[in-house]
Order: sequence, then structure tokens, then C-alpha cells
Amino acid sequence: MKIDKVAVIGAGSWGSVLANVLVQNGLKVQIWTRESDQVKELNEQHTNRHYLPELKYDQRLVATADLQLAVAGKDVVIIAVPTKAVRDVAGKIDQILQQQTKKPLIVHVSKGLELGTHKRISQVIEEEIPANDCTGIVVLSGPSHAEEVARKDITLITAAAKDLTTAKTVQQLFMNNYFRVYTNDDIIGVELGAAFKNIIALGAGALHGLGYGDDAKAALMTRGLAEISRLGVAMGAKAKTFLGLSGVGDLIVTCTSVHSRNWRAGNQLGKGIPLKEVINNMGMVIEGISTTKAAYELAQQQQIEMPITEAIYDVLYNDRNVKQVIAELMQREGRSE
Repeated sequence: MKIDKVAVIGAGSWGSVLANVLVQNGLKVQIWTRESDQVKELNEQHTNRHYLPELKYDQRLVATADLQLAVAGKDVVIIAVPTKAVRDVAGKIDQILQQQTKKPLIVHVSKGLELGTHKRISQVIEEEIPANDCTGIVVLSGPSHAEEVARKDITLITAAAKDLTTAKTVQQLFMNNYFRVYTNDDIIGVELGAAFKNIIALGAGALHGLGYGDDAKAALMTRGLAEISRLGVAMGAKAKTFLGLSGVGDLIVTCTSVHSRNWRAGNQLGKGIPLKEVINNMGMVIEGISTTKAAYELAQQQQIEMPITEAIYDVLYNDRNVKQVIAELMQREGRSE
């Protein structure tokens, strides 16, 4: 499959950086945003200051506010919008695809679960873009911050699909001397690892905000990985996927970096800032908040013990004191690993 034209739907930090990578890899890329001011800035000034103020984008990257123009005739369509917008955007994309004979490969880079249904992003896309309207769905995920990819720091991520040949197509699109992609056929594990690690990142940020040190953070990440793996396996994922880039790799980077909006949100909560104020301060979607609710409810359904997730849920949704829930976690009955 020869790929020449790509659409990136969503011009936030991650979508715009991935679009820039692809342009510099020699592809013709159009990026879509509904914000006309953002389109003008990207096309005329080649900047995206709200998201990545220091990055100067490649002049060959073309932005548009016309979804039809962005999607029509493309070989690959990359969906890079927040989780809550995926269903609506995917449905609009399918209306365009139904009008053309060319069927693109769909790639998504969102990390979360749909609120209410608890469905994975690829499941949502499959419902909105049927198999006869595309050539497959690939998940692109792993330990990656847009700020660092923009600087061309070394980054390794995973392309996951039910068919490894499809995943390899995406792998070849993105590979260069600073951006390396591995393939995986465990689409469930990759998506769940990407979503659930945001919960633990909220906790890691809260520990930092409270002044706890490295021992506490290491404990949280280790036991956090154990419980999100349990839930993931119960939902059909492979256990080994959680030891890979989209599992422990993404967990480490999200729990330790100031670039992580989930870590930053948790850090503010640990300092005693009310949740509503934290959300307002962030100015971007904090996926871990809704994912915590989804994971908590899924754990109840699957009868999976997730004490860290339950504690974070209590802080977010029951207005519990962070220090108190930490004390209760530490006082739980002793057990084997």
C-alpha cells in the first residue's frame, strides 16, 4: 500500500507534532481544526502557540477548518482529538468516506475510554466507521510527550492492530532517526494501558504535591501497574503488553514528567487546590479524571481489586482528603505481592 496523503484530525499538541513528523518524513499532510484562528496561525506563521509555543512547524504542513477537504482522497486519516470528541468526529468522517470510493487506513492516538459506555477508542471508531468504509484501524500509543518529539528527542512507541501487516504500514510512515515504532497485535492491551496509566499519574502527581519522595512514587507506580494489569487481563488484554512501551513505558513517563497534564493535575490536588480550579488551570483535557471513573466502575463489574484506583476515585468524586486515603491504603491488611 503506497501512502502519500495523510489527514490529521485535531491540531492539539500531539496531533500537530505527529503531523509535523509526517511532513518531514516526506508525506503530504493536511491537519484539521475547527478553530479558524488556529488554521490561520499554522498556515501563515507556522506556529501553534497555545499548545507548543516554541515549535516552528514545517512550512509544508497545511491546516484547514474544512473536514471534507481534510479527509477526502487521503490514504491515512489520523484521529487526534480528545476521547470525548472521538465518536462525533468519527461519525462525521464516515459521512465523507461514504461519498468516495477510496477507503483510508484509520489511525487513532487518543488515550482514554468513552465516558458512560467504557468502550475503547477503537471500538467507538468501529461503530462509527464500519469496516467497508476503511482499510483497518491502528492504535498509535506509548511513552511520548509532544514537547520532546517537537525537539526531536528519541521517542519509541507502538502501533497496534488486529492485523500486524496493517500495523507495519503505520510503523513505516513514522520511523525516522529520532522516532521509532514497534508493532503489536494486542490492540486491547495497548489501548487499556494508554488509558489506565493516566489514573496512576494523577496519584503520582498528588504524592509530589504532598512532598513525598522517590520511595513512595516507586511504590505507587509498581502497585499501580499491578492493578491496572489485572483489570486489563480481565478485559481480554495480554499480560505481557503491560510490560511493554504502551504499558510500563507510558506509565513511567506519565508518572514522572512535568509535561504530563495528569501529573500536573495530581500535583495541584496534592497541594490542596480544589478539583474545579485544577481543571480550569489546566486549559486542556485531563483524560485521567474520566478514566478513573470508568476504571472504578469496570473494576466493580469485573470484581477486580484496585485499591489505588478506588482511592483516587474517592478523591475526585467523593471529595475525600488525599492524605486520608493514603493513610487508609497504608493501613490495609498485609499480603503477598
